Amino acid sequence: MTKLTHFNQSGEAHMVDVGQKAITQRTAVTSGYIEMLPSTLALIQSGEHKKGDVLSIARIAGIMASKRTADLIPLCHPLPITHVEVNFHTDTENNRVHCYATVKTNGQTGVEMEALTATQIALLTIYDMCKAVDRGMSIQNVRLEEKSGGKSGHWQRSTTD
Repeated sequence: MTKLTHFNQSGEAHMVDVGQKAITQRTAVTSGYIEMLPSTLALIQSGEHKKGDVLSIARIAGIMASKRTADLIPLCHPLPITHVEVNFHTDTENNRVHCYATVKTNGQTGVEMEALTATQIALLTIYDMCKAVDRGMSIQNVRLEEKSGGKSGHWQRSTTD
């Protein structure tokens, strides 16, 4: 079994020393969705929300959040992010907005946490902007889909996950 790297030999939490790791291009792709009432999704799609373009604001929030991950997650390294992309897909059949984030860096540690943070904050922003009309929205299935780079190489979620 692989050991948890954020604990030292005494069992104390610590920041992992990545100083000796090779600098490689690292990418992480994450996804998640927010489920809502059909009327809430229609409001988002029409662009008629009184607070503005919900998805554009959520996209900016996700991008900003990815760059602040080290301020939010105590043992994350601050990283020089080279690219962040946050995209949405509306799913009228299931009354959902799906979010997909891709984060890249050239560094000594991965960007999984930055991509997960981007997805979660983008979805939370949708919730925040629409809670006045739909408090029952539900954020679900935020997860890593793919990562590449570093010693462990490429990993991709299987279609059965």
